[in-house]
Amino acid sequence: MEKSSNEMSFLNHLEELRWHLIRSSLAICIVATGAFMAKDFIFNTILFGPKQIDFFTYQLFCDISRAIGSGDSFCIQEMPFRIQSRTMSGQFSAHLWTSITAGFIISFPYIIFEFWKFISPGLHINEKKNARGFILIASMLFFCGVLFGYYIVTPLSINFLGSYQVSEEVFNDFDLSSYIGLLRVSVLSSGLIFELPIIMYFLTKIGVITPDFLKKNRKFAIVIVLGLSAVITPPDIASQIIVTIPIIILYEISIFISKVVYRKHQKELSKL
Repeated sequence: MEKSSNEMSFLNHLEELRWHLIRSSLAICIVATGAFMAKDFIFNTILFGPKQIDFFTYQLFCDISRAIGSGDSFCIQEMPFRIQSRTMSGQFSAHLWTSITAGFIISFPYIIFEFWKFISPGLHINEKKNARGFILIASMLFFCGVLFGYYIVTPLSINFLGSYQVSEEVFNDFDLSSYIGLLRVSVLSSGLIFELPIIMYFLTKIGVITPDFLKKNRKFAIVIVLGLSAVITPPDIASQIIVTIPIIILYEISIFISKVVYRKHQKELSKL
């Protein structure tokens, strides 16, 4: 009977997880429906914004270039490429998956809330109090990462790859799915990378890592960060530096958070 009770307990946890996933998926679908209906704004203003030479980031780089006396060296004069759809369902598929992506991004705080509701019953009262701001902080970090990916990573990538040519005989005609895929990867990967402090918090909490471990492996972390920045940015030094700096800052913040969590854990153990 005891074995059966344990099995039911495990099945109850799976059932609870299933409902959390269902509610999260439902939230994504509801927001995605709204995004699907706002097609003109999503595509013309947001998605194709980095394709325009008057995009905020390009204007900012141009102003910085003039301020430091470099003239118009960083100013964008044109975007020498076109976007096309070469499959029958290309535009509809792009519309559908873009709406789902928007649904996930906008619903992220609720998804985190459902995740927190699932894990919180297994935490102590003190741990629940200390993690009250978890949803707010995780959401803010994610949205900061999304904005960083949209306003920094995406324009750098589009400007470099869109103007790169092996020969004047070859004109850049990009498929719609390729363009949206680049933007989606840049935005989502940046959003998830900015969750690094939260990940380090939980890994320290369960004893997987320590602040000393993070300090000793800082040089390896920097190499990994450079590798990640090389993947999500065009292969030029300036772009990689721009992306690498905030990630390294996040890593240093993660070390500080890990140190605070580790000290509290050690104090609790000493009281036992």
